[in-house]
Amino acid sequence: MGQETPAENGAATAAATPPQVKMQVLAQYVRDLSFENVVVQKGLTAGEVQPDIQVAVSLDARKRPVANQYEVITKFKVTSKNKVNGDVLFLLELEYGGTFHIEGVAEEQIHPFLLIECPRLLFPFVRRIISDVTRDGGFPPLNVDTVDFMALYRQELARRAQAQAASAAPSSQVN
Repeated sequence: MGQETPAENGAATAAATPPQVKMQVLAQYVRDLSFENVVVQKGLTAGEVQPDIQVAVSLDARKRPVANQYEVITKFKVTSKNKVNGDVLFLLELEYGGTFHIEGVAEEQIHPFLLIECPRLLFPFVRRIISDVTRDGGFPPLNVDTVDFMALYRQELARRAQAQAASAAPSSQVN
């Protein structure tokens, strides 16, 4: 039996270690932004206001024509209603995108990577924009709670699996 040379040993070690993940943010941008101050538009009286704020988050990702480049869009819809009477106080919709160069991520892992890690990097900028826009729109600045993108991804997978199971179930017909 021959002994392993240092070069062979190094090659075996390199083959055992996964490739190094490289991610670079190439661009960040506001794709769409809308803010409606309904209180001012409708001339609602202040009266008693107890804001109830709902935040809906959705994500979209796609491969770009350039090798290893992806675009990720985070979509936030923030609705503030008065708990007292249900009147809408304001509505904010923001689509914030990023262009990423990603290498070293296995093909089967790219989808979760794009919808978990990339939005996680974009989120602090989204939070700042929402805070600034609500403040500039005449309301106290809204500091959106941190979004758990991993939980959001898992919920979407569960929802899709449930929808697929429902559509695959045989329908019962009564004649």
